[in-house]
Amino acid sequence: MLYVSDHICEDRMEGNVHLTAKVYGRVQGVCFRYFVQSKAIELGVRGYVQNLRSGNALEVQAEGNRNKLESLITELQTGPPDAAVDHLEISWSNKLKQFREFTIQY
Repeated sequence: MLYVSDHICEDRMEGNVHLTAKVYGRVQGVCFRYFVQSKAIELGVRGYVQNLRSGNALEVQAEGNRNKLESLITELQTGPPDAAVDHLEISWSNKLKQFREFTIQY
């Protein structure tokens, strides 16, 4: 079963918000970053995705409408066909970094 941890800075955030998501499991070497980038662009959110050094996790930093970011979280729970997501760590903030696009960081 998938475990999602959700830490919210404020009970009700409106407008654009910042999402930090860490995705754990078999998420490296399965095109997960490209999957995330494609979904983020489709949803119209900005930010980046990168592999973490642990070898079993990646990080997503994204900004945009909260509903669209929640749709991105739904996609992160499954990922591409060869991925196996164990769990997510999610946190929200209203401090925006003003990303211009959604990129893959190496």
